[in-house]
Formats: sequence, structure tokens, C-alpha cells
Amino acid sequence: MGLRPPAPWVLLGAALALATGVGMAEGSAVPVEVRGTAGAYALYRGGEPYAVRGAGIGSAAALPSLARHGGNSVRTWAVGDGSILDAAAEHGLTVALCLDLARERHGFDYGDRDAVARQLERARTQVLAHRNHPALLFWIIGNELNHDFTDPRVYDAVNDISEMIHRLDPNHPTTTATAGIDPSLARVIETRAPDLDFLSVQLYGGLAQLPAALADAAVESPVMVTEWGTIGHWEVRQTPWGAPLEPTSTAKARRFLDGHETVLGPMEGRLIGSYAFLWGHKQERTPTWYGVLTADGRRTEAADVLRRIWTGAWPANQAPRLLGLRVDGKAAADQVRLRAGAPYVAKVDADDPDDDPLRFEWVLMRESDATQSGGDAETVPERVTVPVVPRGPGEIGLRAPAEPGAYRLFVYVGDGHGAAAHANLPFLVTGA
Repeated sequence: MGLRPPAPWVLLGAALALATGVGMAEGSAVPVEVRGTAGAYALYRGGEPYAVRGAGIGSAAALPSLARHGGNSVRTWAVGDGSILDAAAEHGLTVALCLDLARERHGFDYGDRDAVARQLERARTQVLAHRNHPALLFWIIGNELNHDFTDPRVYDAVNDISEMIHRLDPNHPTTTATAGIDPSLARVIETRAPDLDFLSVQLYGGLAQLPAALADAAVESPVMVTEWGTIGHWEVRQTPWGAPLEPTSTAKARRFLDGHETVLGPMEGRLIGSYAFLWGHKQERTPTWYGVLTADGRRTEAADVLRRIWTGAWPANQAPRLLGLRVDGKAAADQVRLRAGAPYVAKVDADDPDDDPLRFEWVLMRESDATQSGGDAETVPERVTVPVVPRGPGEIGLRAPAEPGAYRLFVYVGDGHGAAAHANLPFLVTGA
């Protein structure tokens, strides 16, 4: 698969600016380009090699901690008001800015020429507004537009927007982010969107298969991984009542480390950068599944791992480790069923690398009934209050909810130094 051959956009940009007066206003933009040949590509910013140490962010509030941990770039899923560019610049970070295109699975018709034209004009307005910002790194034209798509004309629209960007902004490359990659999708993008400068792919549990997938798809263009991290909620075992089994924060940290050491690191030169998902927190089946930070901003082991990847050093104080959670002596994989109103014991096994005293917080929620996919917004499940009796460090007695149904018990283990571990266990309450 070959997209637009890597080219020195800085020189082309200067020529266009002299000829048309477009794209180089005030000289505030920092030129970015892809250089190299197959297997030896690299991203350059301001004429210097730029190794992306990136993450997606939940909100601008997460930027300071990302910078402290050694990250140098963030990606978005929409332009919004563009203020993320100023906020990132304050912390020395760059931004991969995503133009949020409409999705076929949400009802958009890429055969509707007027609707497609209006979308192109919206993108043009956003590009004109932000093309010269010094924090801008590259443009992502649509996120996972291949998710449940049937109409390949979506990539005609992507190509039209890429061509528009290259006319108006010769200083920043273009890409589109796909959910995985296979030969059929690669051929569609190669044929219909050849103007893109590189391809971006997003994988979770399938990250280990990325080298083979690129080989099978004959992708020879530069590649960025714009989402990677823990295993996805759609890739794990479920209980008989449909509750996915979430790994502990410790298990997720191991997956981050393994993903980098066995896949991303060895693919340097084939890849031109990566963005971990997610620096912050997000409700997606649970409030803890994807974020490397808790909702109150505490870092988990996965954040420590990313610091190690980005800087080569672990933090002076490391996050607690969580080895297991049981209710009634059973783990999540045991398909826990409790009787309504009956007493049980919940116990968590955790420790701390720095021997910090640990603090335990228990939260009970109804099981999510979300059916959304592709990262679409979900509602945080309702919290449920039940009688709880502390029985010692990491252990409580609790009564099962009186109302039958599906629930999930969460435990957060804090070290008092801004770090936490967490785990959860889904269970089904049956009639007394």
C-alpha cells in the first residue's frame, strides 16, 4: 500500500506561499514533514527529528501531568474551539488535531453530495482557523470511519479534505485513523485516499498482530499508531449475563509495557510515532477501563509505565499494585452470584512498591447497560448504597443489594502520594 510519497512540505509550502500568499501567515507555524523510505521513516518538526511520545487526553486538565511524565504530544478526536492548541503549547506539547467527520454508522450518507460538501466546508473553516498554530503537529481526517462502514466513498471525502489541507496548509501532514487494518481496507484507502501522507491505525488486544497485519495488507507507507493500550472491552470474556471482565490496573500496566517492548519499540522506523489511550479517564463500559488516571486525577501503574517508556526512568514514588479482588471468596471469572440482601465479604490483595500505607475506597454501581461502540459517549452507571462494615485493611463485609440485577463492585487503593490501583468485579444478584 502506498499513499502520498513523503515529501519536503516545508519547501513546497514556501513555494505556495510565494505564489498564492496562502499557508505561511506570520511564519508562526512550525513545519512538519515525513521523511525516509520504506522501513526507515521518521517525522520531522522544524527540520529536526521528532519522536512522538504521545497520548490521547480526556481533557486539558490532564496536560500538566502528561508533560511531567515525559509526554510530548496529544491527540484529539475533534477540533472543538481549538483552545487545546494554546493549552498544549503552555506545557511544551504538540497536538495531532482531529477533524471529526460524520460516520455512516450514525446515519450519514456519503452519497449525499450536498452533505459531503457542507462537511468539507466545515473542515476548511477549521483548517483556516488553526493551520498556523505552532503547537499543531498534523491533521487526523476522521476517526475510525471504517467502523461498520459499507460505503467506500467515505474515503473519497477524506481525500478531498486532504487535498484541501495541502492547498491551504503545506506545513502539516494529513492522515486518517482506522480501527485496525486489513487488505480490503488498505486497498480502499490506497485507491480512494492517495493524498494522505501516512496511515494511522488503532488497536488494543490486537496490537501484537500489527506487524503481520501490515504485511498482509502490503502497507508500505509510514504508519502511526494513534490509539493503543489495554485490551478492549469487546475482546475479553463476559459473564453469562453479558458483563465484560475488566483487567486490574496492574494487569493493564503489564499490557502497556509488553505492547511497547514487543511491538511498538521494535517497529521503530516502520512506525513514526504512537499515542497511548487514554491520559485521563473515560466512561466506556466502566469508569476505569481505559484511563491511566482515575476520575480524581490519581495516576495508576499504567501512567508509571508510560513515564518509563518516554523517559527511561520510573517515578520516585510508584503506584500501588493490585493482585486480585474476591467477593464471597470468588474472583470475577467465577461468575459471582449473590442472594439479595445476604451478607458477604469482599477482599482485595494489594501492596505498594514503596511500602506506603494504603487506603481503600469501595464503590458499588449498577452494571452498565450501554450498547454503544467505537468510543461513543456513555452514561456513568448509577451508584448504589449498601451497608458496609470494615473488617481490616483491604477487607469489608457488605450486604448484597435488595433488588435483583447486575452490579459491579469497584475498589480503589491509594498510597497517599497521588497514585492508586483499582479493580472491579461484576456480580449478579438473584432473589433471596
